[in-house]
Amino acid sequence: MRTPRRVVITGMGVVTALGDSLDAFWSSLCEGRSGVGPLTLFDTTDFKVHFGGQVRDWDPVARFGAKEARHLDRFAQFAMAASISAVEDSGIDFGKYAPHSCGVIIGSGIGGLNEFETQHATMIHKGPSRISPFTIPKLMVNAASGQVSIRWGLRGPNSAIATACASAANAIGDAFKSIQFGHSDVMITGGSEAAITHMGLGGFASMRALSTRNDNPTRASRPFDRDRDGFVLSEGAGILILEAEEVALARGARIYAEMLGYGMSADGSHITAPDEQGRGAARAMQLCLEDAELDPSVVGYINAHGTSTGLGDLAETRAMKTVFGSHVEKLLVSSTKSELGHLLGASGGVELIASAMAINHNVLPPTINLENPDEGCDLDYIPNVARETRVDYVMSNSFGFGGHNASLLIGRYRPATS
Repeated sequence: MRTPRRVVITGMGVVTALGDSLDAFWSSLCEGRSGVGPLTLFDTTDFKVHFGGQVRDWDPVARFGAKEARHLDRFAQFAMAASISAVEDSGIDFGKYAPHSCGVIIGSGIGGLNEFETQHATMIHKGPSRISPFTIPKLMVNAASGQVSIRWGLRGPNSAIATACASAANAIGDAFKSIQFGHSDVMITGGSEAAITHMGLGGFASMRALSTRNDNPTRASRPFDRDRDGFVLSEGAGILILEAEEVALARGARIYAEMLGYGMSADGSHITAPDEQGRGAARAMQLCLEDAELDPSVVGYINAHGTSTGLGDLAETRAMKTVFGSHVEKLLVSSTKSELGHLLGASGGVELIASAMAINHNVLPPTINLENPDEGCDLDYIPNVARETRVDYVMSNSFGFGGHNASLLIGRYRPATS
């Protein structure tokens, strides 16, 4: 049997409501800034919700040129931009590797919703003959992973994961396993989403899933707070470069953290509501720990799914208590969705990047807007102010509609001793 290889994170790139520079993104998180504000992508007058975590001042033509920009839906543009940033951050030169040894797995919960709406309007008002020939290649969920692989000519494993809000975490977990068991040496992975559209905003609002604090958007996302009233719809991308340890060391790469564990499960109970006791979430976390062969007591911080929904935050808290037992009293937890909003299928990528930055900087980002803790949410959620402390092992949780649960565990990189 093949001995599993060590897998490390060597590059990271983001596109978020808090910016598309890794340093700006991280400093904003640590400062407790909110990226949530009024939406300007379209007129929201007739909508129940008028705010979200919008990526502002986005100019795809300036980034990619007019021709390439026309061929990419907004979600794929975000994925491409974050991938370029991650590749540059890693310093990797794909020309030095066999194309089949490098691959791409990028998740998205919804994919090209912008393109779908645009072309549907074209069909209704101008007829089917006027539908763009780029429609399907732009809206398909695998457009991001396909286009990213084409940019660098990568011919290794390539797939797209669509498991709602767990999409990016599942994509990263699959990429991790691909390298660990020798199917690839380098993977570009993470998630991207651009669902702030008429249908996206209207659909989530109709489900009553969104906060309606139109009078105070920056304080709308308040995970674990007694007065939370739903999540804040956001957009963006979080992309990482994963490499086999020996590949990274051979080229002298900087290593942010080591991938250690991956667990996933299903609630099997409801298409949108989580299991109230968090049993599926608990199983994903437990399997993640078992995969990493680590005791729960070594985990210092959890970047929680923490969406600011009544059922979700309580179920996740119960799940953490189940898995971590008495250690839960020492566990530090926060939800960066309080600052970013909920990036749906991209959230797991952005949040794992935040987790890796926490290990590197010995700072844990806060849960902002946590003013009145829920009676059932009684852990240390790092309220409102970042915490300076060293953590060596960090878990990141992502749970999605459909009952999809995924947990990732990373650790401070330690070279093998001879």
